[in-house]
Amino acid sequence: MRANLISLRVSAGKLALAVLLAGILAMPALPLQQPAKGKIAQIKFEGLRKYSEAQMDELSGLHPGDVAGREDLQAAADRLAQAGLFTNVSYRFQSSGEELRVTFRVEEAPTVPVLFDNIPWYTDGELIGAIRNGLPWFDGTAPQQGPFLEQMASAVQKLLDLRGLHVAVEHELTNDPASDALAQVFRVTGASQRIARVEFGDPLAAESRLVQQRLSDLVGKPFSRIAIVLFLNEQVRPIYLQKGYLRMRFDRPQVRLTGDPTRPLPDAIQVFVPIDHGPAYRWGGTHWTGNRAFTAESLEKFLTMKPDDPADGMKIAATWEHVEDEYARSGYLDVQLAEKPVYDDAAGRVRYDVAVSEGAQYHMGELVITGLSLNAERKLRDAWPVPVGVIFDRMKFDELLVKLQARRSEVFGDLPIHYEEAGHWLRTNSATAVVDVLLDFK
Repeated sequence: MRANLISLRVSAGKLALAVLLAGILAMPALPLQQPAKGKIAQIKFEGLRKYSEAQMDELSGLHPGDVAGREDLQAAADRLAQAGLFTNVSYRFQSSGEELRVTFRVEEAPTVPVLFDNIPWYTDGELIGAIRNGLPWFDGTAPQQGPFLEQMASAVQKLLDLRGLHVAVEHELTNDPASDALAQVFRVTGASQRIARVEFGDPLAAESRLVQQRLSDLVGKPFSRIAIVLFLNEQVRPIYLQKGYLRMRFDRPQVRLTGDPTRPLPDAIQVFVPIDHGPAYRWGGTHWTGNRAFTAESLEKFLTMKPDDPADGMKIAATWEHVEDEYARSGYLDVQLAEKPVYDDAAGRVRYDVAVSEGAQYHMGELVITGLSLNAERKLRDAWPVPVGVIFDRMKFDELLVKLQARRSEVFGDLPIHYEEAGHWLRTNSATAVVDVLLDFK
């Protein structure tokens, strides 16, 4: 009895080439007496973390007991690679007589959460269940690309068709407004539902005059969870942060349905937003580490709160921005702040531990200007605020950019200037602590 080992690889981006190479490379490795097909005695998967071997058996289309040859194994690898779940797929097999033992080696691709934007007829649980019926591996996340996205959309479409809805399901990879992380958003086109009313599950939001004044941004507009979440983050959350509710959170907006559930959903729908505001905190101070260019006392001047004041989250966020600007004025273009809140729930206070990574202190290097006439370039160089070799003041640079966009006469005087935009780049070299500025006018 003689065993033969064959190993082939296919990547999701080069399937056609992999298929061709597989046929060329695999043939010399098999002895002439090797049978064209064999009975699969075992299938193993290496590299699985999120998915089960049983799920991948279904996806590959191969099962123990099947009779398969090289073409069948390659086709199974292609199906795995095309699914979008893996960045790389390779396989090897051992033959012993007429039996085959197959091992697939996979590298799982990153997945992103799934969001349902404007599908008010069903709960998230019902939509997830519909997808899982056809795709058992689905766990609420999805690949960033691949045919499974179309299968997911098709599962949702079938559920909507049961209600006789004349809508089409689409999907888009975009940013989740709640976290700013990537998400796979499923939405429908052709829907007529609009927001008639928004209710809040907490008096602070419900009774806020500012919130009520801005509700026209939502009411009367097409129903969209993403639009609602944006509204909550931009208009409602600041009200809580200002009062020290730093750990407040919104639960997922809910559609409030009334009447006969078998009848079509009315065009005007009501939305309810549950809110858990948590405790209100008082200010407990800051602890700075890593700051060498500035003392803790000099950084504290940007804080506008005193001990035991309400821990205003908006002021706290503004403090970090002011500190970064102060560093930028002194040439620290790579500065990073890592702010960690330390909550004392018993005392109702919050302290922030702030680790500063200052990076290099940059000096002005070369100024490169393209797209201007010689006279205009001369005017701009005369107005340039940071001489060569001087510590680079990022704030002066930003002020000049504002003039180039909105107040051009302050730079060019009466000289005729024709450009639509001024592209700008800072080319830093941390080894030499020099920054070159590139300005391109179009």
